[in-house]
Amino acid sequence: MPLISTLARLEAVRTGRAQPAATVLHRHLSARPLVLVPLTTAGEAGAPLGALVGTDRDAPRLLVVPQPADRELRFTFLARLASVVLPYIEEYAAQVEPAERTEADPETGKRVKVVTELCADAPQLVVPGRAGIELVRLLGRANRFRRTAEEDPEGPYPAPEQVPLLGRWFTHLGERARVPGSSLLVAMTDLLARHWATGQSALEDQHLGALLAWIDPPAGDDGDRAARHAELARDEEGQLLCPPAGPATDPAFDNKLLAPAVERYDRARRALADAQDGESADRLLAATTAAERELRALVESRTRPTWDAVWRGIDLLRELPEGAHVTDRWTRDRWSFTAHRDRLAAGEPPQPRRDDAVTAAQKLATREREQARLDAQEALDDPLVMAGRRLAGEAFAAEVLDVRMTYTESKRPSPRPVLTVRTEDAPHAAPGTKVYRELDGRPQSAEVLAPEEVAEADPEAGAELAAGDGAGPGERLLLLRVLDRMGRGREPEEGSVPEKGDRICWTLFEHDQRGGPKLPDPEETPWTHGGPPEPPGALPGPATAPDPVTPEDLL
Repeated sequence: MPLISTLARLEAVRTGRAQPAATVLHRHLSARPLVLVPLTTAGEAGAPLGALVGTDRDAPRLLVVPQPADRELRFTFLARLASVVLPYIEEYAAQVEPAERTEADPETGKRVKVVTELCADAPQLVVPGRAGIELVRLLGRANRFRRTAEEDPEGPYPAPEQVPLLGRWFTHLGERARVPGSSLLVAMTDLLARHWATGQSALEDQHLGALLAWIDPPAGDDGDRAARHAELARDEEGQLLCPPAGPATDPAFDNKLLAPAVERYDRARRALADAQDGESADRLLAATTAAERELRALVESRTRPTWDAVWRGIDLLRELPEGAHVTDRWTRDRWSFTAHRDRLAAGEPPQPRRDDAVTAAQKLATREREQARLDAQEALDDPLVMAGRRLAGEAFAAEVLDVRMTYTESKRPSPRPVLTVRTEDAPHAAPGTKVYRELDGRPQSAEVLAPEEVAEADPEAGAELAAGDGAGPGERLLLLRVLDRMGRGREPEEGSVPEKGDRICWTLFEHDQRGGPKLPDPEETPWTHGGPPEPPGALPGPATAPDPVTPEDLL
């Protein structure tokens, strides 16, 4: 954990209130997010019990599975969930705008600009916690290969028509959520924990009620007591006052309320199936309906507090101004959303169960690149985040004391001004290290010089530097040679060179990440990494077929 985060948590313990970990909003927050509060049964993660879902905080849609072990009821639940999620997604898929992107020319292989369609906006799915993201991925993996009655008329347990499509979208959202900085599928606990530091552990921050208690405790109370109350307080019947909906349920709720209600529903349904006459069937139908209504009330009692807490967190986040680089990251989310929409429209098959070697390497490289880019952009957008990087020696704020113009020794000399700067930070900037500053939205690089290099060219300047003239107690002087972003002429462009008295924040990390080496096409995967992928429906090849039986295998 960075030192500044530790200090913020200690300050939260001292004051009894969460401390800001950021001054701007580092994730995109949609004006109309789709909130999903799922609930699953204990012991079987893939068996949903119910959910609250919708875009209107005052009118959520309640979906319930009265008997989670019933496959048909689970399919009915998924079909109803799809009837809410898919129209929301299709609204954004239908609104497009022209955009330029760089692609490889299939004939020449050169990178050229092409004009294509880009969705004007993208959907955003908000779940309470990180376990909700894993449930979305699980539902996607379990349902994107389902066969419908139209596709397989004779197959057992056909899925409703929209369920496989929901599974494909959930799989895409779940995979995109693994990309650092993505905002298509987000957990409210992660959003809040990124922007506030509490006095509890990161694991305890996954309890949404406790996290909100630290950030916005009730009047006259502190975060510690309010968080303990949110986690542990129970009513006269032993039920939690703030059910986590994590999406697993509390054991006391399962044993005392849920299990008896499900048993009453099962008895009523069995009795209805065995009814002999119409009068008893009507009476038993009313009993079954009452049992189902009781289950709906129980599920709503567990999910509605979490639903309200998610919207309360959204209100807190909307009070923060959006970071400067958030729009760029959201544009990459829009490209990802548009690409998946186009794959579905082209009739491509569902995402494979396992990625081939090339696809897996590309995903890993993308996540590493996006993580480094996110760390850099958050520091550039937020002085509080940059303070943590300065404290770690990865950046420094310095005042320009002197600017000496020098030039390269070439036929066309280029400016290479040398800056003498004074800083109170302690960067890990040895001679030869490159440092960067932001200039007109792009990085300008400079090189840290050793005093001996300056003394050879300018003995007077070297003597001043060796004497430490201009550096007070706890300060140090650095020499920086500016390397680029000054134009192509002999004289630097106006504003491209810092002036005496300017105070600039330099970073030791790059502001933008370069792409890695080009990977081969999946069809050209070397044998060391599994070889080319097998075509759909192919028989097992030598690499996957069982070994032949030999005499040594027989007794």
